[in-house]
Amino acid sequence: MSAEASTFLLPDTGEPGFGVYIHWPFCAAKCPYCDFNSHVRHQAIDQPRFVSAFLKEMETMRTISGPRAVTSVFIGGGTPSLMDPATVDAILSGIARFWHVPAGIEITMEANPSSVEATRFRGYRAAGVNRVSLGVQALNDRDLKFLGRLHNVEDALKAIHLAREIFPRMSFDLIYARPGQTVEDWEAELKQAISYAVDHLSLYQLTIEEGTPFYGLHKAGKLVVPDGDQSALLYEATQDITAAHGMPAYEVSNHARPGAESRHNLTYWRYGDYAGIGPGAHGRLSIGADKLATATERNPEGWLKLVEDHGHGMVDRELLGRDEQADELLLMGLRLREGVDLARWHTLSGRDLDPKREETLLEHGFIERLGNSRLRCTPSGMLILDAVVADLAC
Repeated sequence: MSAEASTFLLPDTGEPGFGVYIHWPFCAAKCPYCDFNSHVRHQAIDQPRFVSAFLKEMETMRTISGPRAVTSVFIGGGTPSLMDPATVDAILSGIARFWHVPAGIEITMEANPSSVEATRFRGYRAAGVNRVSLGVQALNDRDLKFLGRLHNVEDALKAIHLAREIFPRMSFDLIYARPGQTVEDWEAELKQAISYAVDHLSLYQLTIEEGTPFYGLHKAGKLVVPDGDQSALLYEATQDITAAHGMPAYEVSNHARPGAESRHNLTYWRYGDYAGIGPGAHGRLSIGADKLATATERNPEGWLKLVEDHGHGMVDRELLGRDEQADELLLMGLRLREGVDLARWHTLSGRDLDPKREETLLEHGFIERLGNSRLRCTPSGMLILDAVVADLAC
């Protein structure tokens, strides 16, 4: 997008914003816990052909969204760091062609430590990427092997240090609540992670998703994960350690130093608009008072053919009315430490929260008011977030 990638990032305004999400669906191997739309191909990917399709679908999305100023871009996957830097440059240039891209917006790219090379990272940086998110997942080789990762700890540390050197901002992911993991084990690993001078961590509990190899093993009793009580202890230890080290949770699973929060993910959680482009991408685009929910074909080759034939790969388009938008706003916003803007929820839903339900949740310490304008979950409420949302949305 630019030969001179700015090191200055615009500050968070607190507004939902407008994001562009690009999905690169290919991986070198499929992890046994992963239910994301990722695919392994043993032949070389025709990257120029996919770039052309991305640009075509962007053009279609632009006709739906109208002129917008982009506040963040996120290239996810799959493993986007398998792309050539020229591919990333062409994608970002396309976004700038169809929408207004101010200097200094956050442009994030996911990368796996096993596919990291200094020349690639420098190429992504020159293309305009200013934030990288590394899929580290664990900081010991035994658990990395268990999770099906292609890298080892040495690879991970090399990638972390390289990212710190090249990109203004970086984050990495860790998975906890792994089989046999004690609170003491996790505390030591988390402190180690924080010591690498990161400004953002995404910390996820291991979940067993249907359709994955781990699901079959778990169902057969061959994979035992921590029970609810142990998981709660691990979660509480996560909150305590990150807060004590200046990286409190700003969302259920995401922790950052002040000002380093992911702008793109905040767009989702603040219920902003975003264009979802690529195989299996989802989007939300406002059309008057309604919001269009989009979803594209998940199979990469199927998506490619649809785009080449019709200009887009959308297989699902649904106009969400105000009630549906209000439910989504509540679902997303209560994940955030800043909570939900009640005036916005009232505008969408046309009603106030049920006072009896709210009072019950307040009495149990699961939610709290921030003045008269916002409502958020307490740390205890975050542990049962789905139940809190379901109760309030009724």
